[in-house]
Amino acid sequence: MGNSKSGALSKEILEDLQLNTKFTEEKLCSWYQSFLKECPSGRITRQEFQSIYAKFFPEADPKAYAQHVFRSFDANSDGSLDFKEYVIALHMTSEGRTNQKLEWAFSLYDVDGNGTISKNEVLEIVTAIFKMISPEDVKHLPEDENTPEKRAEKIWGFFGKKDDDKLTEEEFIEGTLANKEILRLIQFEPQKVKEKLKEKKQ
Repeated sequence: MGNSKSGALSKEILEDLQLNTKFTEEKLCSWYQSFLKECPSGRITRQEFQSIYAKFFPEADPKAYAQHVFRSFDANSDGSLDFKEYVIALHMTSEGRTNQKLEWAFSLYDVDGNGTISKNEVLEIVTAIFKMISPEDVKHLPEDENTPEKRAEKIWGFFGKKDDDKLTEEEFIEGTLANKEILRLIQFEPQKVKEKLKEKKQ
C-alpha cells in the first residue's frame, strides 16, 4: 500500500471499487483527491469521522451513533478507515441494494461482532439514534415508540423474540424485508434529518 499517500488512486483499488460499487472512475478519482485534502495520511480516524458526522447534525449529539457507524465500516478493525473502506461505506448506505443495506444494518446492530444481535444491542443503537432526534421531534413520535426502550421493545416484538433470545443475520434481513415497520424503526436518519441533508445539498 505504498501509494496510499500519493495523489493517484491505484489501478487495483480503482478496479475493485468500480466492480463493487456503481461509482464511475471519474467520481472515484475526484473523491480520492478530496479525501486526501481532508485526510493527508490517507486514513480517517474515529475522531475525524465523528467530526465529519457532527457537521451533518449540528443540532444533535451524533457522537455515540458515529462511533457505531465507524465500527461497522472499519472492516479490518484497525481503528481507521482507508479510502476503500470509506467508499464501500458510502455505497452501502446510499446506493447499495436493499439487501446490502440490511447486511450493513446488521453489522451496525451487532455491537460486539459475534454474529448475532441481542435485545440489549438493539437498545444500545436505538439509544444512540435518539440522541440525534431533537426533543421537539421526539414529542411527535407515536406513544409506543417515543423512548429508546419502547422503540427497542417494539422492534424486538416484531421479530417475535423473547428477551434473552438472539437474532441471526438471516432472521434480521428476512424479518426486515417482510415488515416495513421494522425497516422504519431501525432507520438511522429520522425523516426531518433527511430533509435537512437534502436542503444542504441544494
